[in-house]
Amino acid sequence: MMVRYYTVGAPLVILLLLLSLLVNSNSREIIGDDLIKLPSDHNSILEIGFPKSNDIDDDDDTIGTKWAVLIAGSNGYWNYRHQADVCHAYQLLKRGGVKDENIIVFMYDDIAYNEENPRPGVVINNPFGTDVYAGVPKDYTGEDVTVDNFFAVLLGNKTATTGGSGKVVDSGPNDHIFIFYSDHGGSGVIGMPTYPYLYADDLIDTLQKKHALGAYKSLVFYLESCESGSMFEGILPDGLNIYATTASNAWESSWGTYCPGEDHVPPEYDTCLGDLYSVSWMEDSEKRNLRAETLKQQYELVKKRTGSDMFYGSNVMEYGDADLNKEKVYVYIGTNPANDNITGVDNNILPSSSSVAVNQRDADLLHFWHKLRKAPEGSSRKVEAQKKFSEAISHRVHLDDSIELIAKLLFGIEKGSEMLHIVRPAGEPLVDDWKRLKALVRTFEVHCGSLSQYGMKHMRSFANICNAGITPEKMAIASEEACPSIPANPWSSLHRGFSA
Repeated sequence: MMVRYYTVGAPLVILLLLLSLLVNSNSREIIGDDLIKLPSDHNSILEIGFPKSNDIDDDDDTIGTKWAVLIAGSNGYWNYRHQADVCHAYQLLKRGGVKDENIIVFMYDDIAYNEENPRPGVVINNPFGTDVYAGVPKDYTGEDVTVDNFFAVLLGNKTATTGGSGKVVDSGPNDHIFIFYSDHGGSGVIGMPTYPYLYADDLIDTLQKKHALGAYKSLVFYLESCESGSMFEGILPDGLNIYATTASNAWESSWGTYCPGEDHVPPEYDTCLGDLYSVSWMEDSEKRNLRAETLKQQYELVKKRTGSDMFYGSNVMEYGDADLNKEKVYVYIGTNPANDNITGVDNNILPSSSSVAVNQRDADLLHFWHKLRKAPEGSSRKVEAQKKFSEAISHRVHLDDSIELIAKLLFGIEKGSEMLHIVRPAGEPLVDDWKRLKALVRTFEVHCGSLSQYGMKHMRSFANICNAGITPEKMAIASEEACPSIPANPWSSLHRGFSA
């Protein structure tokens, strides 16, 4: 079987050195212009350009009801961008004419009034943006942001929800559903601010159940997370009338943007304001007549912007029923009436991506580092910032070293590292036995502590261990030897449960 290999990443010492370079505003010269002008030829990457006004479908009455589920799967101020993405998406849909009763929002809601937020009660998603927090429905917040509630909401099962508003997607056979999910992720998994995390097989199973109910005509899923392609790669069946685009392919990171150190980011912000894929599709939507733009055209534009830089960026992917990408974006998220007269390809530009875009998995370190750098010498703030930065680094070292040692114990010194880095050919699912994969993850956490948001980067390693036939019993023996105890570190703590 052909395999590909991926690299785990640069050593931490290199990472820490690079962090010091992120505030260099001269890095903007890499990009040059403030705008990326995309090809305007009708046979370019956009395939057919934007339709002329007489090609626009204005028949509002035949498209059914629009439904939307918006999910920010993290908490903590260092993850500001995920809730900012979701709040921005809500404002976009609201301006597009989607009714509040048809928009269900999941977010922990610990950002707007966080003591670290320099503008209390205000959330922004780009340096020049206005408040996107005002008016956002708080359907499921705090500990009610769970996998079970997401599934219950999507299936329209109000009695299965716990806490929250009880609002669900009560859709019918002629309706259209839009799902936007922004968070951390890993191979075959995306995060939640609560445990367990959302695994790919459970997501696909729920989508199949929704289809079996005959409760939608078509469904579009936009997913922002690292390795987000793995949530659909090889496991999303054809014929469900589902079209998905993801921030990255099945084995690479996605990127935060509008981060501390960029020229135009207000200096009082010590956290990234958005995610590159997410702000790309939303900033495109704000500039378009979405009655004219197709899903495919938006995909191509977002793909171009998100992967345009030679130093960072990711490969935006599409999955599912390709015929759906010919539909207008308007069918799913509406359109701003102020853009009704925008047509043609001459307006085919998007603002350039941030010159200091940051790997999603390193955005927390960037936040802690800026807090540490700005705190006065000898102050309690300095001590606290140093503590948080050190805890995050220690947790990473613990996870990286533990999993490397477990692989050597299971497969031998020479083969162990190789086994962790195998990537299956495109089109194949991450793993053959999802139940055993989850059992292996849980077994590891029992002995070594929580994976947390950073640890999701090792999910492909667990998948490879699973595909090699390792049983939970063997995993327990290796994990116990590798981890004599669970570190006294909040990132490793199991007080909130297991990720699988």
